[in-house]
Amino acid sequence: MGKSKIKGKELIKLGYPSGKSIGLAIQEVLQQYKREDRDTLLQLFREVLEQPERFESHPVLGTLVSELRGGKVRDDRTFELLPDCPDYPVYGAEGIEQGAIDQMEMAMRLPITAKGALMADAHQGYGLPIGGVLATKNAVIPYGVGVDIGCRMCLSVFPLPASNLENQTVRLTKTLEENTRFGFDQFEKPMDDEVLHLPVFKEIKLLKQLQQKAAVQIGTSGSGNHFVEFGVVHLSDPDNEWGLPIGEYFGLLSHSGSRGLGANIARHFTQLAKDTCHLPRHAGHLAWLELDKEEGIEYWKAMTLAGQYAAANHAHIHHRIANALGEKPLFRVENHHNFAWKEHLADGTEVVVHRKGATPAGKGALGIIPGSMTLPGFIVRGKGNP
Repeated sequence: MGKSKIKGKELIKLGYPSGKSIGLAIQEVLQQYKREDRDTLLQLFREVLEQPERFESHPVLGTLVSELRGGKVRDDRTFELLPDCPDYPVYGAEGIEQGAIDQMEMAMRLPITAKGALMADAHQGYGLPIGGVLATKNAVIPYGVGVDIGCRMCLSVFPLPASNLENQTVRLTKTLEENTRFGFDQFEKPMDDEVLHLPVFKEIKLLKQLQQKAAVQIGTSGSGNHFVEFGVVHLSDPDNEWGLPIGEYFGLLSHSGSRGLGANIARHFTQLAKDTCHLPRHAGHLAWLELDKEEGIEYWKAMTLAGQYAAANHAHIHHRIANALGEKPLFRVENHHNFAWKEHLADGTEVVVHRKGATPAGKGALGIIPGSMTLPGFIVRGKGNP
């Protein structure tokens, strides 16, 4: 690169490929930014590699982004919302705030929407309302899944008397404190897990950068409305699938998701969707990625990984606490409620069903709908009602 402040081998070390066309694009950048110091230039080249979607419309850096993608220019399109909101079921409408209904109606007006529904405990969120369910055609909305991808519930029921909650409060409090982590806290020696070694970590550059973060945060719950708690499980169905007598049982319930891994995936792909799928400003968070294009395929793989990672987090929490209790659970119930699934409508049409803070209810599927600190949660069995 002649007398440039940046040497070619430095850029190759950063991850830039070699070649005539990419070299010319780099030379153009160096010419335009020749007054910048060396460290600023290196940081700029690093940011273009890590977040190319930020620079694809830039008059100079956009050419570099295009060359990094093999000379391909993104297919940017603008979409309008449908003029009227299609009908959709709302359960318990009298208890749902207007903001959540407004968000759901906006989602129903997307040109990719096939079906939708609003659950009785819905409230306003970002993109889709929490408690919103949206089926789309060949498209996934990163913000429809949510920032905490794979946020889920997990319940372990142990062969211990429910009276332990009152009789062993000090011991149980200490057990929670020693075997869970919240906020930015993490274990000094996190347990290993097969999810951390899945090949997809090497297939997608973003995931490769997040692998170490995932390793140190595994088994932790983060912050927000996440919790790990002991409680009384009231088993009232004599025909339950575990063959247990009705009565009260001792339970451990956790609520959390995919930590920094999921948050970074959501942030990256939401920005990518917004950059390539242009919607009216007030609907921007509902931008989508098509599943037959590279970005959509990568998001689906990353989302799936985040869901697996979230499940592993809960498994670690429940394993640690079960060991501390010296017990094995009688049964476990768990489910995602921030995720997207490929399913089929009654007419056979394949759709992507986003459930944002909503519990899957396929026929016979078990799940948990959490309550608040003052209200109980519920173990539910899906009826398969479309």
